[in-house]
Amino acid sequence: MMTSNSSPTSLVLRADCGSCRGLCCVVPAFAASADFAVDKPARRPCANLLADSRCGIHDSLRDKGFVGCTVYDCFGAGQRVSALFDGRDWRDGASTATPMFAAFPVMRDLHELLWYLSAAARFDDVAPLRSSIEAETRRIEGLAARPPSELVRIDVDGCRRAANVVLTQASEAARSRFRRRRDHRGADLVGARLSGADLRGASLRGSLLLGANLSGADLRSADVIGTDLRGSDLRGADLSGALFLTQAQLDSAVGDGRTRMSAPLRRPGHWPE
Repeated sequence: MMTSNSSPTSLVLRADCGSCRGLCCVVPAFAASADFAVDKPARRPCANLLADSRCGIHDSLRDKGFVGCTVYDCFGAGQRVSALFDGRDWRDGASTATPMFAAFPVMRDLHELLWYLSAAARFDDVAPLRSSIEAETRRIEGLAARPPSELVRIDVDGCRRAANVVLTQASEAARSRFRRRRDHRGADLVGARLSGADLRGASLRGSLLLGANLSGADLRSADVIGTDLRGSDLRGADLSGALFLTQAQLDSAVGDGRTRMSAPLRRPGHWPE
């Protein structure tokens, strides 16, 4: 469950594509697969990227085989990195493109951590941990505020390890009221049959649930940080108060009008009513 307590960060941790230089369409590499219709090398613009940094097939990405694009979230890193270059564009040449491209993935990882910390600050039963959450948030915010030349030297893996200590403690506190809590951390549950399963307060951190049948499952207050839900069946499932659940995770799954989730998460447009 989440409370209405304010977030410890004032940063915008959601994508604003209108204020970005289309970095997610240029920097990452992707291979032709069920998620992407074509191969694209890293740091090369997608063929669908327009000159004004908009996607030329944004309204039909799924239909044209670019499902992976619809479930990507930069957590606001794209517009923040774009703003660091004072109106300059990666199209202006290598002197701008090289540092911009290098800074983007680092900023994206830091913003993701800030999003998780922001979510943890709103969990019930985390009052004793609030100072630790706020301290870790300030530390990562300080790193994210560094100039591009310093961003690229940040030990992102070290940041993740340090933040994960606080995030794990917050998860344990928020789930402590559930006496019987399943522990599926890092489990390979690809295609698992979990229809109607009682997963209240369970730990599914980093687990693989690709194509799993979770229809009608009770996932209230389950910890799903890093859980791969691609293609999983969430029809009729209850994800109310699921810990660390992102919109991208929902977008990658299959649900319907009976699937329950907590605001501000919303039912993806491709789900049937």
